[in-house]
Amino acid sequence: MFTILLTFSENRAKASQFMEGHKRWISQGFDEGVFLVVGNLQPSRGGGILAYNTTMEELTERLNADPFVIEKIVEAEIIEITPARMDERLEFLKA
Repeated sequence: MFTILLTFSENRAKASQFMEGHKRWISQGFDEGVFLVVGNLQPSRGGGILAYNTTMEELTERLNADPFVIEKIVEAEIIEITPARMDERLEFLKA
């Protein structure tokens, strides 16, 4: 399981130009069963993603295809989490 932080960089002002491509990239992540949650980092710091069903290498490749990453609108940080204990409703994350 992975947490991805997409923190705005100095090119933040370009975000509106690439927002539609970024949204399509997010939709693809959901469609392919990799993204579980996508949301905003508060206050207005960028975005966060909870991902699973992928490897670090695949996730890095996926992030490198995000228009926001390509255009250096955000800096991506991947944090890998190995679940040790979780609510039974989330047991599927252990797979």
